[in-house]
Amino acid sequence: MSIGLAHYLIVSLILFALGLYCVLTRRNAIGILLGVELILNSANINYLAFSRFSSGQYDGQVFAIFVIMLAAAEAAIGLAIVLGIYQNFHSIDVEATETLRG
Repeated sequence: MSIGLAHYLIVSLILFALGLYCVLTRRNAIGILLGVELILNSANINYLAFSRFSSGQYDGQVFAIFVIMLAAAEAAIGLAIVLGIYQNFHSIDVEATETLRG
């Protein structure tokens, strides 16, 4: 049994669904960041799978590296925001930030 494009797409769909569920249901800011990372990784799987099964060129790998760099920057900025929220509200619950005052 060989692994085809459909297998990669199913794994990507599962990762995307788990990430979306995590983003929509978590009240914890760290959990939301982890959900966004899952969604970005599902996009990477799609880029690599379509690159391998369509053209065989390296364009999918280039996009995946770009998404990995974007995810690293998002994690750094997101953690800085979480630290700022914790510093002001003594909680990382995103509902505690309803009243954002300077």
